[in-house]
Amino acid sequence: MTSLESWAAATHTAEDLDGRTLTFPTYRKGSGPGVIVIHEVPGIIPEVIAFAEEVVDAGFTVVMPELFGRAGAPASVARTAQVAVQVCVRREFTKLATGRTSPVVGWLRDLARELHDELGGPGVGALGMCFTGGFALAMMVDPSVTAPVLCQPSTPFPLGHKRGADVNLSPADLAVVRERVASGCQVLGLRYAADPVTGTRFDTLAAELGDSFLRVEFEGRGHSTVTVQRQQVGVDRVLAFFTEKLIIPSSAD
Repeated sequence: MTSLESWAAATHTAEDLDGRTLTFPTYRKGSGPGVIVIHEVPGIIPEVIAFAEEVVDAGFTVVMPELFGRAGAPASVARTAQVAVQVCVRREFTKLATGRTSPVVGWLRDLARELHDELGGPGVGALGMCFTGGFALAMMVDPSVTAPVLCQPSTPFPLGHKRGADVNLSPADLAVVRERVASGCQVLGLRYAADPVTGTRFDTLAAELGDSFLRVEFEGRGHSTVTVQRQQVGVDRVLAFFTEKLIIPSSAD
């Protein structure tokens, strides 16, 4: 099933990092610990829904925010181009700036806190893809996020070496991420090794986070590791990571 008919639709309102009040639709399904799945450009396409269903089936409550695009619509070259233009003029997303956290992350952190307050447990998972890939890293500044996953992070756009190496975090947020890592939090990253849009930021993450950055790379110039160019090994690794970090073993295990 790749439609949203079985998902509960709602909205979430919170401030972004610049103090703007934002409201976005959300789609929720499942039971168990919380995981926020953040879609890629052009939006919540059927392949994103299919991946989110796999996370639900693995025993998690999944919330998908709709940050742009039209939920459920298939990807096409025209739709991707149209959404990319819209995203480029929206102030809650950074596109080219280095050393800055995307403002929308404030809204996402609030969503994570609310989900964790409701469901409890060690924390919630957050997974971003492509344009939103780095959002999961920035979300772990909030202690509610204990299982961040970065799928082919591509922001800021890798125009030049500096942007290609940037991890879309302010210096203050990067310092907090280092603190979280030092206290035991790990970060999972997936990409195709020859994917040009991810730049060299996996090297930056390895340098900044050391062995706590769990680097998974596939051969070739593919892009969408858990959706359009889906890798089963990658999907399995993500589900195992969420299970390890979010599910408390019962006393009988």
